[in-house]
Amino acid sequence: MACMKTTFLLALIFLLLQTEFISLEAIWSNSSAGNSTVGCIDMEREALLKFKEGLYDPSRTLSSWVGEDCCNWLGVGCSNRTGSIPKIAKGNLCKLRTLDLTGNYLSGEITEFFQALSECSNSSLEELYLGYNQLIGNIPHTLGNLKRLRVLQLYSNAVSGSIPSSIQNLSRLEILYLTSNKMKGTIPESIGQLSELRELDLSGNYWQGIMTETHFLNLTKLNYFSLSSSSSNLLVFNVTHDWIPPFSLQYVEIWECQLNPTFPAWLRTQKELTEIHLLNTAISDTIPNWLWNLSSQLVELGLSHNKLKGNLPKSLNFSSLESVYLDFNNLEGPLPLWPHVRSLSLRSNLLSGPIPIRISQEMSHLITLDLSDNFLNGSIPSSINELRNLRSLLLSNNYLSGNIDYHWESMQSLFFIDLSKNNLSGGIPSSMCSLPSLRWLQLSNNNFSGNLSLCLKFVSSKSLMILDLGENRLSGPIPKWIGERLSSIKILSLRGNMLFGKIPKQLCNLTYIHVLVLAQNNFSGSIPSCFGSLAGYKYFDGIIFNDITEHMDFIVKGRQYEFYYQISNVNLMDFSKNSLSGEIPTELTNLILLNSLNLSWNHLTGMIPENIGALRQLESFDLSNNHLSGHIPSSMSSMTFLSHLNLSYNNLSGQIPSSNQFQTFNDPSIYVGNPELYGPPPLPTSVSTPSDRNAKHKDQEDVYVHIDGEDQFEKLWFYLSIALGFIVGFWAVCGSLLIKKSWRHAYFSFADKMKEKLLVVIAMKMVCLQRKFQAESH
Repeated sequence: MACMKTTFLLALIFLLLQTEFISLEAIWSNSSAGNSTVGCIDMEREALLKFKEGLYDPSRTLSSWVGEDCCNWLGVGCSNRTGSIPKIAKGNLCKLRTLDLTGNYLSGEITEFFQALSECSNSSLEELYLGYNQLIGNIPHTLGNLKRLRVLQLYSNAVSGSIPSSIQNLSRLEILYLTSNKMKGTIPESIGQLSELRELDLSGNYWQGIMTETHFLNLTKLNYFSLSSSSSNLLVFNVTHDWIPPFSLQYVEIWECQLNPTFPAWLRTQKELTEIHLLNTAISDTIPNWLWNLSSQLVELGLSHNKLKGNLPKSLNFSSLESVYLDFNNLEGPLPLWPHVRSLSLRSNLLSGPIPIRISQEMSHLITLDLSDNFLNGSIPSSINELRNLRSLLLSNNYLSGNIDYHWESMQSLFFIDLSKNNLSGGIPSSMCSLPSLRWLQLSNNNFSGNLSLCLKFVSSKSLMILDLGENRLSGPIPKWIGERLSSIKILSLRGNMLFGKIPKQLCNLTYIHVLVLAQNNFSGSIPSCFGSLAGYKYFDGIIFNDITEHMDFIVKGRQYEFYYQISNVNLMDFSKNSLSGEIPTELTNLILLNSLNLSWNHLTGMIPENIGALRQLESFDLSNNHLSGHIPSSMSSMTFLSHLNLSYNNLSGQIPSSNQFQTFNDPSIYVGNPELYGPPPLPTSVSTPSDRNAKHKDQEDVYVHIDGEDQFEKLWFYLSIALGFIVGFWAVCGSLLIKKSWRHAYFSFADKMKEKLLVVIAMKMVCLQRKFQAESH
């Protein structure tokens, strides 16, 4: 414990030295420069060396910290009598007013840190910045000793435990940031006694319990408030409907907390708000009219992931609102036109009707437009190319139709286009493919036709990273110059088209690619062995799509999954359902980051590469419906992440491996169709040992139910009774309808009404379920 405390004091001294809070001479009044007669203590020298190892010191300030006598090291002074180190610094730490250790890679128990600071009986510390470090442990009760503290920032650490009740002693505290830690428990009501508090951020923790008016009792100066919990709505924000807060906020953010189902009426008193964010708070009300007239300073409004319903206003009464995020709700009606809005997200609602023709005139400032997952129909208006500032256009999963042969070249800033899952048709316009800023182009699941190269040859953007043209009607071969045109591509999906020819070796020039999907086409020939050199499957380049939050669909483990936000971590190769032949290149075993490999439904021959076990990150592996032979490589037992395997319908032979991962693969369908395979593990009914193979047909015959004369009579009578019952019931109903005209009209009228009601109910239920699953996947 003493060594730990010494280390924290040394950390403070070193960083004070670096930032010139106090001079070296002031710290060490008894310097070792020629005056020390006693060498430093071994335990403290070891503590110094251990402390040095854990520091990031690019300026080599501590390069002199070598040798036996630490008293001669830079910044270190020893007592002439005892050789002890840190005692002299204590008095200067007590006079410290500001300490900024943000982003210094500090680690260890935060308890010791605060104890080192609070040993002063009258600390002068006013500002403490410890953000972006690796501190752990609980905030100690001794925090309350720092009574002059005005700023406390502990964001982005790994601090746990709850807020100590002694925080009420910090009567001068103005700013408190505990963001993005691992804190839990209830938030103490004593926080409401901090009358000087202006900014309070408790988001990104694991709070639970109830927050009431008492938590804000004396927070009269509060203007910034952020609260969230990662404990699945275990934190309840419960105030009375007529509560009038003592503060006047400019910024409010509450997410992953449970509010009342009704819209929070206390917001109506906050006339100076510039930003409102209420995300995933279980509000199931309509948006009140007063919200749209709340503040002339309101710039950003976020009410995503709730259950808001009703129609949106056609116009807004103030011009300050620039960003509106209302995605994942149940809002209905037509698309509104709000002239001054720059970013509009209405994804996953129940909006219907066409996109207004005048959208470019009425919303000329648009930068981001996200209307995905609604019920919009009609064509995309040609005037959309007049939105010269637009950077993101997301219209996926609607009922849009028609062609998109517009003059896209006027939208020079456009970098993200997603028109997937619609009924769009015609050719893909070259003016869209040639956009210079384009990074993401997703046109899958439409009816686009034409030659693939007609679009690709116009691609001029070296920054194009995502290209998804799957599930269309595109034809032709993959052009050989694709490796040059798409040199920055990371994800290329051409699934489900009518492409043909050989897979060009030039695809191997796509250095950064980590998702390559060519499934469900008519490709022939062999798999290029140079795919084993694709660096994107071997090295993670660290590039995350920070400015892109879209999702993509991939078929993994035999099922279609939607990937949100983790697209950079997907490493997938899918050549299934083609006419590929030849052997599986052994070079593919070099792709060590590969998560999913699907080569099923081809004409591949030869053996499974012996070193296939090198693909240790593989989670899904499908070689079914080929002509592979030989044994199952024993190296596959080392693929510990593998959870989906399909080797069915090949010509594999020998014993199925029984160690490690193969102990979990006991589904007979994995191995069926390989008559020369035999077990264990465990012996499926479709896989047999050589000694049992002759008895196999007899065993199968025993499975069938033997029907003797009595069984046959009973079965015949059963079928006759069904037939007689059907005939009688049919004519009892239909005969009466034929004879009685009024009954006939009444019956069909009733049937039509019931059909319409049933279709409406089913449609609404499906939409709600879809929104719910999409919200949970986030």
